[in-house]
Amino acid sequence: MKKQTRVIAFDDGKFTFRKGRAVLVGVVVRIPSYVEGAIVTDCEIDGVDASGRVIDAVLKSRLREQIRLIMLDGIAAGGFNVFDLGLINRGTGIPVVSITRREPDLNEMESALRKHFADWRERMELVSAYAPHSVHGEGFRLFARNEGISDEDALSIIASSIVRGNFPEPLRLAHIFAGAVSSGESRGKA
Repeated sequence: MKKQTRVIAFDDGKFTFRKGRAVLVGVVVRIPSYVEGAIVTDCEIDGVDASGRVIDAVLKSRLREQIRLIMLDGIAAGGFNVFDLGLINRGTGIPVVSITRREPDLNEMESALRKHFADWRERMELVSAYAPHSVHGEGFRLFARNEGISDEDALSIIASSIVRGNFPEPLRLAHIFAGAVSSGESRGKA
């Protein structure tokens, strides 16, 4: 891994289902923790535009040529606006990794999707296609799924981005920024 690896990490902010749109913040970080920029966009709550919004934000960024990896906090934003990792990878030409702290319960997700969405099958196909697997290194165990990058290289970048605790610093920073943008102040576990 190069010393100057830059990633952009996306997380959604606080939202309510009455509002219609959720803020989506991307933070450009030189690994392990030097912030070089931030992007603010949004996506429809429970919509289908999150992947396209990430693609547009990355392509419009002045730092796009330097970004080596897109990190996503989970497989969806704004409720069940499910990311298509392959589409994001093809649309930007940049590898993508989705990371969660806990292993998702696919049965529970399918049940929720069936209950609330006419297009639940399509959403579940994406969730299943990019179901994360366990990744671990010194002091951490996460669940990740990557597209456009080998498991080994994705793990190397994830491991090098963990500064404190057991979660990648770029995603922690995206969480803080998204919380501040959406509600005026960051809250909760970062």
